[in-house]
Amino acid sequence: MSKLLFTHIPEAAHPQIKAYLEQHKIEIKIKAVRQTKHGDFKVFPNGSCHITVNTSPNPYRFLITLVHELAHFVVHKTYRTPPKPHGAEWKYHFRELMFPLLQPVIFPETLLRVLAQHLKNPKASSGTDAALVYELKKFDPPSHRIAVIDLKKGDHFKMQNGRVFIRGEKKVKRILCKEIHSGRTYLFSPHAEVEHLTCLLYTSPSPRDGLL
Repeated sequence: MSKLLFTHIPEAAHPQIKAYLEQHKIEIKIKAVRQTKHGDFKVFPNGSCHITVNTSPNPYRFLITLVHELAHFVVHKTYRTPPKPHGAEWKYHFRELMFPLLQPVIFPETLLRVLAQHLKNPKASSGTDAALVYELKKFDPPSHRIAVIDLKKGDHFKMQNGRVFIRGEKKVKRILCKEIHSGRTYLFSPHAEVEHLTCLLYTSPSPRDGLL
């Protein structure tokens, strides 16, 4: 796992991340892209902990997510009474872990400036910091996909798993969308990337249609 993990982060950050992981025993799994989160931290009934991070072709996004989840691990190990998930304690430890990484050999200069601003008051998800999301996107490979926030209300879009939705109202930090097939509604991150469907027709089956 360690070798695979280090292929996802900037090479200049390897020594610091390696030293930290050698000091603290925690399982880290790399997951396929999930629309609802970039990563998570879990504690199991037996006391073991593990972190998951979405795979990403963007090493800067992956590194920020990894440190975000490592900060949760530090909070878990430090405080007897669990504080709020993204409260003052988490913000403090996230900054403490990120500050040594704020170097131009690790992050590009333009991203460093936005990241430094983000760390003044870190969000529960980096995906809710519009400035950081915009800057990180510059380092993504070219894509035909579009963020949900850039769709118009009523636009249809498709996820990577083939499920089709209609974009609805923005609800505080997320966007309410309705799945075509089930009629159920889901909350999407504004910056979740999807395929915009410009034309979609739904018809009732005719006698010639095959029914599965």
